[in-house]
Amino acid sequence: MNNLPDLLTVREVADLLRVSPLTIKRWGKRGKLPAIRINSRGDRRYKKEAVLWLLGVTPSEDGETMPEMDDEISAE
Repeated sequence: MNNLPDLLTVREVADLLRVSPLTIKRWGKRGKLPAIRINSRGDRRYKKEAVLWLLGVTPSEDGETMPEMDDEISAE
């Protein structure tokens, strides 16, 4: 996951999360996945950290990424 660019397009995020680009745009409007608007057309970009958070991935101490444990699983 560390090889992802810092800013991702709607299509890249949709492909990673296996949802439609329209879903990504809706999540942006609802605040679930904030978008950064770039250029005069207002194209959307999404921060890698926000996308990884949605995937349940956090950075480890050595800079690699690792999935978080589900609270229910780790409580067992």
